[in-house]
Amino acid sequence: MRQFLEPAADLNGHAILVTGGTGSFGKQFIKTVLERYKPSRLIVYSRDELKQFEMQQELPQSKYTALRYFIGDVRDAGRMEMAMRGVDTVVHAAALKQVPTAEYNPFECIATNVHGAENVVNAAIKAGVKRVVALSTDKAANPINLYGASKLASDKIFIAANNLAGSNGCRFSVVRYGNVIGSRGSVIPFFKKLVADGATELPITDLRMTRFLITLQQGVNFVISSMAMMRGGEIFVPKIPSMKMTDVATAISPKARHKVVGIRPGEKLHEVLISAEDAWYTVELADRFSIEPSYRYWETERKPLPGSKPVPEEFSYTSNNNSEWMKPEELLPLLGTEKA
Repeated sequence: MRQFLEPAADLNGHAILVTGGTGSFGKQFIKTVLERYKPSRLIVYSRDELKQFEMQQELPQSKYTALRYFIGDVRDAGRMEMAMRGVDTVVHAAALKQVPTAEYNPFECIATNVHGAENVVNAAIKAGVKRVVALSTDKAANPINLYGASKLASDKIFIAANNLAGSNGCRFSVVRYGNVIGSRGSVIPFFKKLVADGATELPITDLRMTRFLITLQQGVNFVISSMAMMRGGEIFVPKIPSMKMTDVATAISPKARHKVVGIRPGEKLHEVLISAEDAWYTVELADRFSIEPSYRYWETERKPLPGSKPVPEEFSYTSNNNSEWMKPEELLPLLGTEKA
């Protein structure tokens, strides 16, 4: 699988803030930056003091002197502005991500995913931040649930933020990818727990269902490499493999039967990372795609990304029309487990 190590952004001497810094992505991003770079400050921004306490046990400030643990919520505009003072780079990973939770708590979903994005943008512009990368999701492409719709709105806010910042201001870009292998609340840990508890069958919503898969470290690497090439306004999409959900279940337990339980509300049969409507603005590179901004009032001219080419008119990038597929035996080493 691609590791997305090139190009690599130079983060040495930078002050970096990560919203949602105690989440799965945030923790891995911070660990990676500490391993590879020497930032002047690395700010963990999140609202959960327990998670910050637990993270400090693993990554203490006494050893990692650049680390700062900052309690705050992206919903709090004033706190967001305070946290960004003197910051060069922001990675926005904070979000409400569970589809059923968003459907049952729509106001909370909008407050975090949409108004929170607005607060990040305003704070970054006021603080003179140089660049912001926001994490998105496949569910933002042709959304059918509130979570996806809120992230689509968030993506639009970050792209339009380049207009608000002006020609010499902060640059904002978005990274969009699919399911992170083994992330909290995802299907793989769910399947593994069922098997560990002695289950002889695994629930499959539909035998035809497919999903994009990416490892947590790949996602972190992709964000760092996208920082190096961003000019503002892009939605970067990695080239990653697809997998049938039946193959995922087989990788975890070859002996378990597959029980079809039906698609859940707000769930797609196949994932979409680039819709046919986005093809007009999409260019292809060796290891990724870039959906270029359709409105660019902050710049009069944009040269193509080096090595890029436009995709065909009828192009779309979905988990079922992908040219790259992962087999069960290829997934196993990424799970850190043996066949059950």
